[in-house]
Amino acid sequence: MKRKYRLRKRRDFSYTYKKGRSLANSCLVLVYRKNRLKITRVGFSISKKFGNAVQRNKTKRRLREICRVRLEKIKPGYDLIFIVRIGARDASFAKLENQMENLLKRAGLFKE
Repeated sequence: MKRKYRLRKRRDFSYTYKKGRSLANSCLVLVYRKNRLKITRVGFSISKKFGNAVQRNKTKRRLREICRVRLEKIKPGYDLIFIVRIGARDASFAKLENQMENLLKRAGLFKE
């Protein structure tokens, strides 16, 4: 995913957590809010409780790829944070894809 589409600063994460709305399913939690930009930025949060660094990085790489492919279909002007739950540890790529798509649909973030 290109750098301009990534949510990187601590203050952006904090503000999104504080002011954003959230939805959840068994593998992921989505926290989202409108930003004042013309692009949608995406961030990922995964706890050390999830597993070792290899497991955490593998899951984040998968989620970044799923997001990268769908970024054109998502409405511009939002900050999104995906929080990974323990249930995602054994999830396949297809299950993560379905879970992410489900959250984005429920939030109404897909373009018409």
